[in-house]
Amino acid sequence: MESSLPVEKRILVAEDDTATHEEWRELLEAWGYKVMVAEDGNQALDLIKTFDPHILLTDLKMPHRDGLQILRDIKELGLRLVTLVISGAGDIPEAVEAIKLGALDYMRKPIDPPHLRQLLKTLTDYIDTREENRLLRRQLSEIGQVGLMFGKSLTMRRVIASIEQLADSSASVVITGESGTGKELAARTIHDLSPRRSAPYIGVNCAAMPDTLIESELFGHERGAFTGADRRKEGCFELANGGTLLLDELGEMKIELQAKLLRVIEEQRLRRVGGTTEIPLDVRVLAASNRDMERAVKEGRLREDLYYRLSVFSITMPPLRDRIEDVPLLTESFIRYYSERDRKQIVGASEETLTALKSHPWPGNVRQLRNVIERALVVAKGPLITPNDLPAEFRRSSGNEAAQVNVRLGTTIDDAERELITRTIEFAGGNKTRAAEILGISAKTLYNKLERYDKE
Repeated sequence: MESSLPVEKRILVAEDDTATHEEWRELLEAWGYKVMVAEDGNQALDLIKTFDPHILLTDLKMPHRDGLQILRDIKELGLRLVTLVISGAGDIPEAVEAIKLGALDYMRKPIDPPHLRQLLKTLTDYIDTREENRLLRRQLSEIGQVGLMFGKSLTMRRVIASIEQLADSSASVVITGESGTGKELAARTIHDLSPRRSAPYIGVNCAAMPDTLIESELFGHERGAFTGADRRKEGCFELANGGTLLLDELGEMKIELQAKLLRVIEEQRLRRVGGTTEIPLDVRVLAASNRDMERAVKEGRLREDLYYRLSVFSITMPPLRDRIEDVPLLTESFIRYYSERDRKQIVGASEETLTALKSHPWPGNVRQLRNVIERALVVAKGPLITPNDLPAEFRRSSGNEAAQVNVRLGTTIDDAERELITRTIEFAGGNKTRAAEILGISAKTLYNKLERYDKE
């Protein structure tokens, strides 16, 4: 075995012609690989499960299951099997389709041994690098970091371990948690650690879009589909094709549109609004919500079949009050980021500041903490952030004063409501979705009220 192969790699050869696959077997074994042969597609699928090859070398044309179907089976099983396709002279369109289905490369028959040997060397190097990256990610998750997410608390370490485990698949994930806990960051991390990392990541807030526009935003529209549609527009699904789409606050979507959404996710194809042509898709869909999605199903606000189609995996982001031990770590990270961005000579926070931060209830969670630190760096004279650099509520002896709204007699109900909403948004650190939670109304209702205030 050559020293260029750090460990003995297993190769499965799927080829129905006996003379051909025996020739390939002799070459591969001479180069130091461990080889098994399958003479049809069904046998190849069985050996994929039992032989557990590192590399699949497959012909496109075989009995029972062809090479394209094997690639579809591999994808459905969620396997990360490095595949090299061997195509005949007239099989170039199928070879291109194989690449789309996940094959890393293809070769034309008759194969050129030096070319094949170099290609296999490249693939084995790729496998070794991928494994090193996987181990590195696991080590980072064990110390409480994966991508841009980190935390030493037990609750966050569990989240990080879950993300590291599920990132490599294409399965749908439901991410729940209060507003500001980092659901979007979790979704982005899943994408960045997945094989789709080089493809687009698109996030859409279903609560922030009017019902009249959300279908067009998701699925796109053709020119003339409705009044104002003066040009064709690609929707979020098309923009995310090959990558990942995050549907935030999915429960705010009207129930009729949820049926169409389910169909698009299951069939992986769509028609634009006003269109007649079906567009193929390859999109991993993630869903996020600050509400109890199972309760939304019971209340009839979320289709049961859509929820169970999306919740292959579930992640719950913990509120900051349940991971207070992470506040110093998060604070240090935000100080470092904003100091570099704004070229400020701030190196940390004083112990009194950290005590004040850890004592806060954090209704706006991590997002609110980030905003507080960004503000503090604007007013701090450095080199440490002091309690005087924090907002007023952090300097009061009692937190109750910050949570009070005083209404004078003679104030109209509309004005009192406006004051309550405005102060609640301030209390939530500018987090409107969290403010809606505190007020006991939906995010869409809050957005509608704010829009009405802007017009008055």
